[in-house]
Amino acid sequence: MQNINRFIEHTNLKPTLTGRDVDQLIREAKQHQLLGICVPPFWVKRAKREIGDAETQLVTVIGFPLGYNMTETKIEEMKLAIRDGADELDLVINSSAFKEGMNWPKIEIAKCSKLAHDEYKILKVIIETAYLNDDEIKGLCRICADAGVDYVKTSTGFAPEGAKVEHIQLMRSELPSNVGIKASGGIKTFDQAVALINDGADRIGTSTGIDIANGSK
Repeated sequence: MQNINRFIEHTNLKPTLTGRDVDQLIREAKQHQLLGICVPPFWVKRAKREIGDAETQLVTVIGFPLGYNMTETKIEEMKLAIRDGADELDLVINSSAFKEGMNWPKIEIAKCSKLAHDEYKILKVIIETAYLNDDEIKGLCRICADAGVDYVKTSTGFAPEGAKVEHIQLMRSELPSNVGIKASGGIKTFDQAVALINDGADRIGTSTGIDIANGSK
């Protein structure tokens, strides 16, 4: 595959992440011309400063990793992340409310989508496919598309399973062409990444971005 680097969001969301780790993530992303980096909200301000004028997208997470925060909390997280310089926001869906059959997830996503787009930022929604059956994946894809999101993302990386080709195929069949897919969770090799891209993924979130960029099998 040509230029897989431009699909990769080089990610470190470990709870033991340090400033030195953030700096290394940025150096590697710049060196290999990766699309972007993904760091926790606490480190967004530092990451923005270190990225400088480089064409490296700065991604952070909202409601991470479980998603059952109050909507007001997520909104405030988004505002702070945008203030600190985030370009893209990966929002964890409220799986608890969805499993209850409530309409609230759609309302919440629509509110978050409006905030992101009012500030000219990109919103991705993490649906955590490990906890969903096929019908639920399709239903959430429709909810996300109707709520105006930019991407639907498979996983936080903290669930029992991450991205699967069959889930990417299912999501792509349900989502309109203007809504992208970010595959994340357990993506370790070049071959895995290529398979996911070939089946519809537009972004790859991974902590092994350099290995993938170097063609590691």
